[in-house]
Amino acid sequence: MAEDVRINVHKGLGRITLTRPSALHALNAPMCETILSALERWAGDPTVYLVMVEHEEATRGFCAGGDIRMLAESGAGDASEARAFFNVEYRMNAALKAFPKPVLAVMDGVTMGGGVGLSVHGSHRVATERTVFAMPETGIGLFPDVGGGWFLPRLSGALGTWLALTGARLKGADVAAARVATHFVPSELVANLKKQVEGADFSVDAAGLLNEILRRLTHAVPAASFEPHREVIDRCFAPDSAEAIVAALETDGSDWAMEQVAVLRTKSPETVKVALRQLREGGRLTDFRDNMRMEYRIGWRKVQGPDFLEGVRAVIVDKDNAPVWSPARLEDVSEADVARYFESLGTDELEFD
Repeated sequence: MAEDVRINVHKGLGRITLTRPSALHALNAPMCETILSALERWAGDPTVYLVMVEHEEATRGFCAGGDIRMLAESGAGDASEARAFFNVEYRMNAALKAFPKPVLAVMDGVTMGGGVGLSVHGSHRVATERTVFAMPETGIGLFPDVGGGWFLPRLSGALGTWLALTGARLKGADVAAARVATHFVPSELVANLKKQVEGADFSVDAAGLLNEILRRLTHAVPAASFEPHREVIDRCFAPDSAEAIVAALETDGSDWAMEQVAVLRTKSPETVKVALRQLREGGRLTDFRDNMRMEYRIGWRKVQGPDFLEGVRAVIVDKDNAPVWSPARLEDVSEADVARYFESLGTDELEFD
């Protein structure tokens, strides 16, 4: 068992607890292997009625993502370690999505990248005022993976496209307002929530009882801070080309719209286009596993892409936050540049048991 995650079962509750506080519980391959193994066991275990995914208390992050530095170091070489990580992480995402019993994810704190994949595919997702949700990958030349191609286009309107391309952060109740989380519970009540879940008998109607527990603790979700901009988001982020999105924002001309243009100009142009196609294709798929196969094809190639290595250098290694993207402009990224990320991997395709 990975020392960075704790797995146990008590009174029918399968518990997955992230215990890597020094890295804000960022995922590594052994953690994903351990979680995947537990999910596979519990799926067919009649004595496990419910799963709870949480992080060790007294730390400010639920899960900050994956080991980006490892991915870049591997990508600079033969990329075998990075590809092995994606392989187990994506199979873990699929196991969560297909899990036949309720999965409660307590997203109390930073929830980004891999942490999103560990939570959003569960049936019950709790945000608190400390939750910070983001998929910031376009800013480092990666892409919004871990099932982003599936869940982001299924958010209301063009909300998912806005989040994916700009890397915008949702905080607190906004995470529930966007339906990334299903419930909003103040952090001071999280211990109470866990205590009630630990003590409940879920053997008869696990989903119904969990719904009742959450109903008692959930607070009303106020209007989202992004709500005043929803019309602009839904209209301007609806086009199927990045250039058209930027043009729509510029035509709108409002201060907020121009702020989005400025943000988009800082992102990897190639990655913005790859992410947009990923969301459009993922939105049309009917099998989550097909989405993960698509994302595996992208990830297989992206970790060795110049923009990813440059993005990690600028944001994580040198921290100058001045990446030099190649190509430097959206207009210079061709359809062929994007299409190659979606091509079949042949015998290297992601497989599910």
